[in-house]
Amino acid sequence: MSTRPTSITVVAWILIVLGGIALIATTAMLGDQTTRVLMSKSPIPIPVQYAMTYVGLVIMLVSGFAMLKRQNWGRWLYVIGAGIGLLVGLVTSPMREAMIPGIVFYVVVVFFLFRRRANEYFSSTESVRDAQGA
Repeated sequence: MSTRPTSITVVAWILIVLGGIALIATTAMLGDQTTRVLMSKSPIPIPVQYAMTYVGLVIMLVSGFAMLKRQNWGRWLYVIGAGIGLLVGLVTSPMREAMIPGIVFYVVVVFFLFRRRANEYFSSTESVRDAQGA
């Protein structure tokens, strides 16, 4: 298979765009008192929450770009990184119901990342040649 499935292109760009927007928004809210009050309700210290947020956003961006470049590790990076983030959120968040849209988004993305065409695309021997620059 030489062409990227449309679903992979859409998922990758959604991760890149949402990750970029969230990176800007998170940085803009660093000093916001309302945000700090909400974050203080979690058992995780606020600086650790910010670090986890930035790591999650970097994972979104890197995995999105990797998927566009046919790197199988990119989809696994997203699945594992976002999955761990959701689990930590479910265990520690004082507002679990606010996580429902994120969980739905995650399930939909994982569905598209592991459809037959996506599996063929990422497992193709062409991806090995592409990575070697052939």
